[in-house]
Amino acid sequence: MATIKQIRRRIRSVKNTQQITKAMEMVAAAKLRRSQDRVTSARPYAARIGAMLENLAAAAGDVSHPLFEVRPVRRRALVVIASDKGLCGSFNMNVIRAAERIMEEGERSSWDLVPVGRRVNQYFGKRGWAFGYTLPELGDQVDAARAHALAQELVAMQLRGQVDRVDILFTRFVSTMSRRVESVPLLPVAAGHIDGGAVKEYIYEPSAEAIFRTLLPRYVENRILQVMAESLASEHSARMVSMGAATNNARDVISNLTLVANKIRQAAITREISEIVGGADGQKRS
Repeated sequence: MATIKQIRRRIRSVKNTQQITKAMEMVAAAKLRRSQDRVTSARPYAARIGAMLENLAAAAGDVSHPLFEVRPVRRRALVVIASDKGLCGSFNMNVIRAAERIMEEGERSSWDLVPVGRRVNQYFGKRGWAFGYTLPELGDQVDAARAHALAQELVAMQLRGQVDRVDILFTRFVSTMSRRVESVPLLPVAAGHIDGGAVKEYIYEPSAEAIFRTLLPRYVENRILQVMAESLASEHSARMVSMGAATNNARDVISNLTLVANKIRQAAITREISEIVGGADGQKRS
């Protein structure tokens, strides 16, 4: 049985851990507020640029662009976005398991895996997956430079025929306590269809081809920025919840250990009193 000195040492150790988890919970909460603001402000912009692109594509008629081209899918790219760090519950493993389920649909050779974040890079790298492209680190906040580099590479992969379709797997932020792993198509860009009579007339200057050549890569980059923001907000919320639960568990452990220490101390006091009483009785009889 542990001594009271050992129990008190364990209580101090758990208290130190509790201070760390509490600090991490507060840091994650601060990062979550910034990330959540970015997600809520980016969603309307993403919706409007998507609607504008659909209107332009419908009005342009027969104007074509390679990013609109739908080809028979022989090779697919899957962009998997997770986190750089752990201590966020099942956040990373939920994404990884979803990616594995998706890639079960075909042979390994038919996939170009594009991991974003240290955890998915390590996981799939150890399992021998070849990467079509990779972002080893995602960071704590949305980085436009990383999103731009990823968008450029994915567009280039589609244009040169390396892949016929690109999907993004990420965690959508729903609320502080709720997240949802989703897979969304990125390339080819869906041109969309607008019912007759609703098509707006546009004047394209210098030409529809030039406008789509400029607009489509920016649209892809915006989609990537949006899903990165969603994933980061989800990561921070998962870490905040996980560290909050760890802090509460540490409090329960401290309470239980304190109770055990008190029982051990009480037993020692009772034993000493019994020994004193027993000694006094012996002296009286003698």
